[in-house]
Amino acid sequence: MSDTTTWPSAISVTTSRLRLEPLRVEHAPEAVTLFDDARLHEWTGGAPSSLEELAAKYRRQSAGQSPDGRQGWLNWMLRRLADGRLVGTVQATLHHPDEGGTEAGLAWVIGSDHQGNGYGREGALAMAGWLRAHGVGGLTAHIHPRHEASIGIARALGLSATDTMSEGEVLWRDSVR
Repeated sequence: MSDTTTWPSAISVTTSRLRLEPLRVEHAPEAVTLFDDARLHEWTGGAPSSLEELAAKYRRQSAGQSPDGRQGWLNWMLRRLADGRLVGTVQATLHHPDEGGTEAGLAWVIGSDHQGNGYGREGALAMAGWLRAHGVGGLTAHIHPRHEASIGIARALGLSATDTMSEGEVLWRDSVR
């Protein structure tokens, strides 16, 4: 794979309740409070990031691609329209599979205080629609087999569980590929 791939750039997307804002380093001070919750790491491992760590992560991610250009990175912060508060994030890691085309590995995180309101589903559906409109063919997600909320989002996206496991997570895939 050449490092000259041009990946799409995230743009703002609005749903009935959310605005998906392309990730910027300037989101870090607000997001560090939202994600400073050990419960969010129950399924993914790790621990909450400091402001400096989160700003560095957002700086890398907002570049829009991996350093070698083999992956495109699309990251959006989910902002509730009603009051302007951040409630979570959705992410897509783009790559070109050997069979051709473009696939996206999806992820989402909703702040603990905002879970159970459908924001993850709404944001993930908006992201998936945007990806499809920009030529992304296949969608995948890796989900812990007991994470019922994420399983529900995957099903809403039209993904189905496969027999493939990686680091304790099940690969979910759409039927496009």
